[in-house]
Amino acid sequence: MENVIKHARKEKGFSQEQLAKACRVSRQTINAIENNKYDPSLSLAFQLAYCLGVTVDQLFLFESEGDVRNEKN
Repeated sequence: MENVIKHARKEKGFSQEQLAKACRVSRQTINAIENNKYDPSLSLAFQLAYCLGVTVDQLFLFESEGDVRNEKN
């Protein structure tokens, strides 16, 4: 799942360390999420969004290969 956390973090002027402390995780966790090597839990996704002043759907870009919403049964 792609994300724009690095962009949002830099817009707020936060370092990875500052964001990590605000979300109570390690800086390495923030780095892994920003580099799409780790998908955060739902609660961490909401915490990241809260700390960055955005919504979860603004941070994470979900793309489905076969969108079942548009398929006819």
